[in-house]
Amino acid sequence: MLYETKTLTSFTLHTGATASQLPGVLLDSAAMGIDLDRHHVRSTHRKAPKSENVYLQVLVKLYRFLARRTDANFNKVVLRRLFMSRINRPPVSLSRIASNLADAHKGKTVVVIGTVTDDNRLLNVPKLSVAALRFTATARARIEKAGGETLTLDQLALRAPTGANTLLLRGPKNAREAVKHFGFGPHSHKKPYVRSKGHILPSAFASILNPAT
Repeated sequence: MLYETKTLTSFTLHTGATASQLPGVLLDSAAMGIDLDRHHVRSTHRKAPKSENVYLQVLVKLYRFLARRTDANFNKVVLRRLFMSRINRPPVSLSRIASNLADAHKGKTVVVIGTVTDDNRLLNVPKLSVAALRFTATARARIEKAGGETLTLDQLALRAPTGANTLLLRGPKNAREAVKHFGFGPHSHKKPYVRSKGHILPSAFASILNPAT
């Protein structure tokens, strides 16, 4: 059994044993356990996705390899986003992609670790090259009709293993209706949870309908 230096020090402080007496003290105190620094502290960062989707697990294996074997920060970011829950992988609309592809990023491949959705407010879809986890049917059809291409993330790894000439986008994480309720109480402009909207008595309801009576 291996003991840390700090553990040995704590044993000597509590028991007053000398270095020659330590083995016997450790044997006598084996039932007490080991005093660890991080006993009840757990890491909140995911090291793998919770999902058991085999396609997602293959992508994780691929980008884990690329993140280890290349110095590109792009692969590390993609790997970390593949670990995220679906709430933290919000969808990205075609209008958001088109607005972000300014002259400075023209010709780059847009990468979305999530879903690409259609936006009927965007009347003219430009020619786009988009790689994403998935596309809605209308978004895929509109991109391909405009002469663009829709790529999977493994196809992107073959084309740009270091993320060269790509633009990594993600959607708004706090745009959900549920987020409007999160936060502290009064005077924080947070949306309240309305459990009841009151009750109108039948007599009062009748007087509203017939005010003359």
